Amino acid sequence: MKILLVEDDATTLDYIVKGFQEQGYNIETASDGHQGLLMATTGHYELIILDRMLPQLDGLKLLAALRATGSQAPVLILSALSHVDERVKGLRAGGDDYMTKPFAFSELLVRAEKLMQRGQTIQVMTDLKVGPLEMELLTRQVTLDGNELMLQPKEFQLLKYLMEHVNQVISRTLLFEAVWDYHFDPRTNVIDVHIAKLRRKFEEYGHEELIETVRGAGYRLRHRH
Repeated sequence: MKILLVEDDATTLDYIVKGFQEQGYNIETASDGHQGLLMATTGHYELIILDRMLPQLDGLKLLAALRATGSQAPVLILSALSHVDERVKGLRAGGDDYMTKPFAFSELLVRAEKLMQRGQTIQVMTDLKVGPLEMELLTRQVTLDGNELMLQPKEFQLLKYLMEHVNQVISRTLLFEAVWDYHFDPRTNVIDVHIAKLRRKFEEYGHEELIETVRGAGYRLRHRH
């Protein structure tokens, strides 16, 4: 198995490389963000260990650029930034795990091996289907009973999140943070406005019941098998 380590601190880099090589892993390295992105997008790696703060290109920007190419390679973020908001940013940017510095190599090894095992079974999902609803993630085409729905970007993201969590009650707070990436303000009605727009588009084809309001809890995309 081949691992890519993107780390600009020479001491940390040598420590990690030595540890993985002792375990029999093939590990390649990059010391800045630009080099790391080039290697990540042109090579095949079972795992990418990514420092958060890198010269030339920040780790999260590198990760966003990598995910934009469609890469599903597992990424473990290493960072001295330990606040919960920073960990959330890292995971939302596309990271699969987040470890803070300083760290024990034994823990890094266990987490890395779990990600590599999981990565071997991941299949790239290019579409979602919930009853009469179908969503092509690459073309961003959405159809209802075969009829194409014209959705605005936020409507698409909102529907995608609901389809990914079909039959689950999702709170307005979670929807707001997942789709708009802001802390929820209870005074805003932006969620209700976008839900209403989706319902009107569903209603044109007789499926206004797909999105259910759960009073006091949130919304649910219903699919009865």
